Amino acid sequence: MLKPFLVFSAVILFKIAALTPTSTLAAGGTPQEPASTNPVRPTAASQEKAKKMYAMDCAICHGDNGDGKTDLAKDMSLTLLDWTDPKSLGGKSDQELFNQIRKGKDKMPPEDASRAKDAEVWNLVIYIRGMSKNQPAAPAAPVAPAAPAAPAAPVAPAAPVAPAAPVAPAAPVAPTN
Repeated sequence: MLKPFLVFSAVILFKIAALTPTSTLAAGGTPQEPASTNPVRPTAASQEKAKKMYAMDCAICHGDNGDGKTDLAKDMSLTLLDWTDPKSLGGKSDQELFNQIRKGKDKMPPEDASRAKDAEVWNLVIYIRGMSKNQPAAPAAPVAPAAPAAPAAPVAPAAPVAPAAPVAPAAPVAPTN
């Protein structure tokens, strides 16, 4: 009963988000590009705020722990990255993640500047990257068995050894009293 309500709510949210402007405006009204590297340093307070923002805006699809395995994602036929896997975000820069959050991607709505400042989105990137910390790494691929060694070259027989010279018996020793 709750599932249809969540799906309907998500669809409405996506439609509304798609109608909102996505550019970040500077004080002069011109679009401002975000920094190319993450300009914020996380604090306990900023990460707590990022955690709350994630729970409110992201967890419905990406899951509470970031594994991307939610009923809503399944119902919407979404294939989401498993952020608990350390390799899942390895090929993405912080800038790419920032842009995907800020501008949206595919069915994911953008995080509008009126709802979250750039610093908050940068902290969200840090929070998302932290989901794979303290997770066991995926098992390494099995190592292929080593190829059998080439047969050793035949060894030439050793030269015959001359018999040792006979040793003379030792002289008897007289007992001492």
